[in-house]
Amino acid sequence: MFNKEALLRELEFQFALSGGPGGQHVNKTETKVILIWDLQKSGVFSASQKEQLQQRLASKINSEGLLKFNVSKTRSQHQNKKIAILNFEDLVKKALQKKKKRIKTKPSRSAKLKRLQKKKKHSEKKVNRQKPEL
Repeated sequence: MFNKEALLRELEFQFALSGGPGGQHVNKTETKVILIWDLQKSGVFSASQKEQLQQRLASKINSEGLLKFNVSKTRSQHQNKKIAILNFEDLVKKALQKKKKRIKTKPSRSAKLKRLQKKKKHSEKKVNRQKPEL
């Protein structure tokens, strides 16, 4: 599908202070990982693949054309970096998958009959609840 090693070389990482659990240690270490990837400068994908990625990931790509996302799930910078890489790979794989074409189907004859019988039975039940005419 695509060369993962080459793609990983294109990624840039920034680190920042992260909130959440960790006590005083959180205030001293930069455990939050910010993954940055420039889609247009990528040499891994063809022009058509880049266009497909651009369309599918439009909500995640900023005005500068960079895909950025933060990970601060754990207290460890290394674990957050691994999580960010895995999430990025999943995102790209899903964006490159071709959507299955929907095949139109019609309800079967027996399904139509069952539906009509159910409607008739329900209607009769409602009629039987009404007050009798005198």
